[in-house]
Amino acid sequence: MPRARLRRAALLACALAALVVAAAASGQGALVEVNNLILRADGSFQPRQLQRNRFTPIEFQGHAAIASKDGSRPVALRQAIVNFDHDGRLSVRGLPTCPPERIANASTEEARKLCAGAIVGSGRIEAVISLSSGLVEASSPLTIFNGPPLNGRLTAVLHARTTVPGTQTFAILVPIERLRGEYRYRATLDLPLIAAGLGSLTFVEVELGRDYRFEGKSRSYVSARCGDSILRTRGRFTFADGTVIEGSVEKFCRALPPR
Repeated sequence: MPRARLRRAALLACALAALVVAAAASGQGALVEVNNLILRADGSFQPRQLQRNRFTPIEFQGHAAIASKDGSRPVALRQAIVNFDHDGRLSVRGLPTCPPERIANASTEEARKLCAGAIVGSGRIEAVISLSSGLVEASSPLTIFNGPPLNGRLTAVLHARTTVPGTQTFAILVPIERLRGEYRYRATLDLPLIAAGLGSLTFVEVELGRDYRFEGKSRSYVSARCGDSILRTRGRFTFADGTVIEGSVEKFCRALPPR
């Protein structure tokens, strides 16, 4: 194997081990450092007491922070792939959809008005941008919409608008693949360039959850059960310089007595 590939493989192995160990040891999420890059990630859900065999509506929260050790602009994140536990479930039957082109030029307020019925989550993003005057920070509210089906698969649409150094609107289609085994879903987010490549994402937080009614029945966009006392989320993050960080965060749930 070429030396460069061996080095990348070693970096990936170290990052994976560090991320999994940090998550298991702290109980407060995951922390990993690779070269000049620092990644922190964590998540949670409510309620923590769930039925063992029946799905219960929940709210899911997650966040990730990216920084550099020396305070410079961190390497740009290019792709994030997140797998969700097999004891979690998404339901979109009867829920409106929001095509990304409908909100591609909309402000946050306009997007939320145009696709109000399709909102399934919210949050915030932050970025740092390199300008001739130095580093400047940019931020935006984040809105998550139920997206249109893509080749028979579920999708979500992430919308945000930054105004530094100029206005840039993001309406990103995120395919959600159904899996078998330990994980039920895989969401793949390919990130566009921020400020023509001068920017790097530094923080993202999301909160997913939407209760609605369809055909006279109560439904929930996100629900879960407590089949084995643990809900797992696994992420794989690929950066512009080829660095890959992969690992899991596990959160405990309590199984309620059968009804």
